[in-house]
Amino acid sequence: MHKLELTHARHDPIHCLAPGLFRSLQKGERKRAKLDVVYDFGDGRRVEFSGPEPLGADDLRILQGLVAMAGPAGLVLSPEPQTEAGRQLRLFLEPKWDAIRQDAMVVRGSYRALAREVGYANVDNAKPIRDCIERLWKVSVIVQDGKRRQGFRLLSEYASDEHDGKLYVALNPLLARAVMGGQHVRISMGEVRALRTDAARLIHQRLCAWIDPGKSGRADIDTLCGYVWPDAAVNANTVKTRRQTVRRALAELDALGWRVESYTKGKWEISRPQAYRTPAGAVSLHGAHFNATQSPL
Repeated sequence: MHKLELTHARHDPIHCLAPGLFRSLQKGERKRAKLDVVYDFGDGRRVEFSGPEPLGADDLRILQGLVAMAGPAGLVLSPEPQTEAGRQLRLFLEPKWDAIRQDAMVVRGSYRALAREVGYANVDNAKPIRDCIERLWKVSVIVQDGKRRQGFRLLSEYASDEHDGKLYVALNPLLARAVMGGQHVRISMGEVRALRTDAARLIHQRLCAWIDPGKSGRADIDTLCGYVWPDAAVNANTVKTRRQTVRRALAELDALGWRVESYTKGKWEISRPQAYRTPAGAVSLHGAHFNATQSPL
């Protein structure tokens, strides 16, 4: 166990709720398919995600870790940096329109630290984490609010040094706003580290986005299957296999302290645990203000 363990991530609701943004992938699917997801939440507001490869549960897990690390380890870069280095960095972040006037959030850490935070067994193998980060960086995001449209990358900037394992990532404006205390989804990193299957990770994030700590919600088997596989299955055997996988995922959540109770066939009431007490040596992200520091840049 390393000395610093993050308790929670403050995640952006849109990145958690957009149907199909993260999904269960078959072997070789990344070579065949592309990412093309539109999340329309009414009143002329929508978000479009596009990229050369679809995003899987591994990408979801790494993004959760980056967002969590941005809490205590992130640097806030002001809209008008005081140094030339800061001004160049600000240009690299590609801020558009209103984002020009917003603080940016920059995460500096290491592959090993990120691996630990998300529960990777082999913290010395940087390649799968690097692949996820580069896949996330390639994703373009378009946000529309009425007649206005704003564009940026899912990860605004990325750099690493494989010699010493150092890692630098800048979060997009939506993620930065959530980390810095705006509307957010609170995700327990203890639960993230404990989950073992892709289906459980995908369902867990979606449930965290609509069930607050200490509250409950109801869902049927096919809705939960849609959280893992957004495309409906037509083959009866596939439907059966997916439902079995979801039941095992619910058992994982139940083992973590979520209460999963069937009230009729194929339908459950799912209750989320109350907020956890922060163990000694852990970093809590409960408050509106935490250890994000103003960048000297």
